Amino acid sequence: MRQNELVKLLLNAPQAGIYQLPQRSQAAVRRAAESAGCACFDVSFAESERIDSALSRIGYALDFPEWYGENCDALKDCLTDFSWREAAGYVLFISGAENLRAENPAAFKTLNDVFATAIEEWRMHDFAMWVFYDFCADGLAVFPRLA
Repeated sequence: MRQNELVKLLLNAPQAGIYQLPQRSQAAVRRAAESAGCACFDVSFAESERIDSALSRIGYALDFPEWYGENCDALKDCLTDFSWREAAGYVLFISGAENLRAENPAAFKTLNDVFATAIEEWRMHDFAMWVFYDFCADGLAVFPRLA
């Protein structure tokens, strides 16, 4: 996929969602997202087998406001109000989530439900929000191949 096609895709709110994206493709997606004016965030769940640890790491990586309560309701509130970081769209690159998924599949699903809700709210305002995991998991769509 060419750079300009990737930029258009990343700004296309109806296409935004939760995807698996191989590590080798992340640099190209980041370059396109940044050139489109999107805010990009790296979140590492390394050694996070519990949802509370994952929520804490998200808050830290995205520099959430002090009132962030490190729970799913607060996560949804922060993900749908980036007034502290206005951008043309939002991209989260999540690494190391395999442990959370393996140790606590229900928590992994809950987290993705929160992401999906935030993505849908941004879609209603014609903004794209993307969540990219660096591993394959059942239920995650594969981001279009970058050629």
